This record gives sequence, C-alpha cells and structure tokens, in this order.
Amino acid sequence: MRIIARMNVGGPAVQVSGLLREFNTLNFDHRLYTGFCAADEADYLDTVATDINAIRIEGLGRHVNLAGDIKAFISIVKSIREFKPHIIHTHTAKAGVLGRIASIVSLQPSIRVHTFHGHLLYGYFGSFKRLLVIIAEKSLAFFTDQLLSVGDKVRQDLLEAGIGKKEKFGLMPPGLVIGNLPQKSESRESFGLSASKLHCAFIGRVTQIKRPDRFLDVVSEIKKRGIDLDFFIAGDGDLLEACREKISKEGLPVTVLGWQSDIEKVLSAADIVVLTSDNEGTPLSLIQAGMAGLPVVSTNVGSVPEVVLDNVTGLITCLDVQEIADALEKLVSDKTLRAQLGIAAQDFTLANFGVQRLVQDHEVLYKKLLSNLTKF
Repeated sequence: MRIIARMNVGGPAVQVSGLLREFNTLNFDHRLYTGFCAADEADYLDTVATDINAIRIEGLGRHVNLAGDIKAFISIVKSIREFKPHIIHTHTAKAGVLGRIASIVSLQPSIRVHTFHGHLLYGYFGSFKRLLVIIAEKSLAFFTDQLLSVGDKVRQDLLEAGIGKKEKFGLMPPGLVIGNLPQKSESRESFGLSASKLHCAFIGRVTQIKRPDRFLDVVSEIKKRGIDLDFFIAGDGDLLEACREKISKEGLPVTVLGWQSDIEKVLSAADIVVLTSDNEGTPLSLIQAGMAGLPVVSTNVGSVPEVVLDNVTGLITCLDVQEIADALEKLVSDKTLRAQLGIAAQDFTLANFGVQRLVQDHEVLYKKLLSNLTKF
C-alpha cells in the first residue's frame, strides 16, 4: 500500500509513477492511495501519468485542515483493514504522519516504510513549527520499520535533528527515465523562443522554497552585464503571477511557458538549466537535465552535490546572486566547457539514476523486510 498526500507535478510523483509502472505484478499487489491537488497545482495523474490507477482519499492533500485530515485518516484506516497490506509505504510529510498513525490504529501487522523526498527542517517554518515537525517525526520514526531518504545530505540532516536511527535509515536515490528529445529548433519554434540565442531554463514549481525571486535577480544581473543569454520558466505555482509582473516591469529576457507536460520538449529547448532553491531533496529536474546532456548551475542545497558533480557535470554555487551569475557567464562564454559538462552529466545520471535501478532496489528491500518478519 503506497500512500502519498497528492500527486502534484514534482519529484515524488515521478518516483511513485515509475514504481507503479515497473513493479513485478506477479510478486506484488501494488496499490496507490492519494489525495487531490490544490487548484493552483497540476495533477501528475491527470496530465502525465494517465496510465496509473489510484485510489483517491478525500481530505488528503497539501493543506492542513482538521476536518479534512480526520476524514482522510478514517478512510486510510478503513482501507488498511480492507486491503490488509504486508507493507505500507508512505511518501511526503503529511501522508507520512496520517499513514503511519493509521497503520498503528488499524492494528494490522504491516511493515511501515517511509521515504523522505526532502525535509521541512529549513526554509518552510519558523522555529516553533520546526520544533513541532521534529517532535512528530521523531515519534513516528520509532514506529517505522524502515526509513528511506532520496539523498545522503537529507539523511544526515534528519539524523542530526534526532529523527530516526542510523541503522534504520537507508538511502534510496531517485530513478527515472526520459524519452527521446525532439529537435531543438522544433521545440523552440513551438514555444516561440529565439532559434539563434542560448537559453537557460528554470524548471520546477514556482514557489518560495525554489526562490524564483532569486532567479529573476540573476536574470537582471545577467542583463546588466550585457551577456547574450535568454531565459524561460517551465513550471507553475503561487508566485508565477508575481514573476510575470516583475519580468514585464523590468523588461527581463524571460519567457514564461507555464507548466509543461512534455519535459523532453522543454529540455530540448534549453542549453543550460539553473536551480536557485533555498532547500531541496534530490532535485529530479537536475537529473533530467543531465540525462538530456545539459550542464547545470545550482545552489549548494540538500543533496544537489550527489546529483551534480561540481566542475564535472555542472557548476555548484552558494546562494549569492553574483556567484550564480558568474557561473552562468562562464558557461555562456565557453562552448567547449558546456559540451564537456553536458556529456559528463549524461554519462553520470544515466548510470546512477535509472528507473530500473529504483524499482529493483525497492523490490529487494521489500523482500528483505518480509523475510525478516516472523509475524506473517
């Protein structure tokens, strides 16, 4: 039984979809339970993974709402008692809380597994709410048989906060696949982008933690320096309209594409991908960029250094706008460096972050957990 709060477009949804598609159905009856996306979010199940079947849980979603959360909790308890799963695997914070407590309350002898696709320790809450998050996760970790993290930095952050024990905490890097990329000229024409200029892409949710304001400050600095580089935003979120206003007001060389379901088309239109976040788990956008043979510039947050090898597959910077702009200027001025980083990025990401590896690692883990259990 796989539980995730919502399948909004992003890394967790891509991971879960890959697992649902590729798992060995002869050995596993694998079911997905999820809630609904908010009005300002694109639902990955409706827009991309239309082949994935899911059982929708009313009340399960992004926002904390007492009435909705209680309703979702009761539904999950009932679902557990009906399905009687050997393994309950939760993803994302809210689903991790409701799903694991529901597992305990249901009195079913299920193995509990939880994956941290990132964490809420930095950049989301003030000190008091952060303390509540830590207390909740510490308590739930005690009742969880296996904790997983998508990156080692994320795992270390959680362990340092006292969440879980090292012997219970495994590493489960992302795994995905991208299709063949269309011709760059075709993609740019369909998006209305210049065929002759270099383009740098911001790909992902346009929300505060991703710091689109920092991205636009970088664009402003690039423009001020007279560097011949255009930008585009492929994503949606609550800050998109504010970004549009700033782009228009300052005359920034940024095209807003909005959310795009065809990631291959987006990647083929780009020459460089930039990430300006304050916090990350293991960003799939950078893995996808690598698989597409694109060099990246990224802030040094979360498990980014596990996905981007500094000066080998991309350039990693601090959070400073000037340093990010310096890195982009370096790539713009050196065509050979862009090509070298792109080739290395493709080799590295294809070798380490494929979907088949992700599926195999999960199947091996589940079988191991079941073989060690005497209550079944």
